[in-house]
Amino acid sequence: MVLRSRYISVDTSMGIIEKFHENHVFSRRTEVLARHITMLIPDNAHVLDVGCGDGTIDSYITKMRPDVQIEGIDVMVRPTTQIPVKSFDGTKIPFNENSFDVVLFIDVLHHTIEPAVLLTEAKRVARQAIVLKDHTRNGFAAESTLKIMDWVGNAHHDVVLPYNYWSEQQWQTAFDSLGLNIEKWLSELGLYPWPASLLFERSLHFIARLAP
Repeated sequence: MVLRSRYISVDTSMGIIEKFHENHVFSRRTEVLARHITMLIPDNAHVLDVGCGDGTIDSYITKMRPDVQIEGIDVMVRPTTQIPVKSFDGTKIPFNENSFDVVLFIDVLHHTIEPAVLLTEAKRVARQAIVLKDHTRNGFAAESTLKIMDWVGNAHHDVVLPYNYWSEQQWQTAFDSLGLNIEKWLSELGLYPWPASLLFERSLHFIARLAP
């Protein structure tokens, strides 16, 4: 009975954390990310969102920028999506060279074993830019903090969680090796309300615009 009560306590605690994330973090994070990303997309752009989920962030972007057209691809196409979504194998982007003005990754590449594979594909498909939001494994307890964030935000969606977080230097090295030039790098994003920002913001997030 003691062991059972402990399991119930853990399940209840995680349920509370997930509910807090949904009510107080997800909506704010979605709107803030959309606002940052709209500033990095050129006028009248045709955008491909790789790993788009249900397209919620994309719907915010198109409301702010009605001149932008967005479609998505994902390894798991959900029953209901905010944008047109096609299935893909997680490695090969199923479009020809220069098919889109912008290729977008929002917290996707750390879910892959080798982010450079999809970055190479994005470079092939994008005419003007790659816009990338992801994490940097820099600072005190960065990896453990990112794992907690990832689990709370994604485990209930059955998203694969390899926890493959790169440091800022690893990102820079990868961009250089692929011939991707950093046009913009944002690290002060304001994704979380105080006091959650003290733990979950720090130097753990960035948005970059890359020129292929």
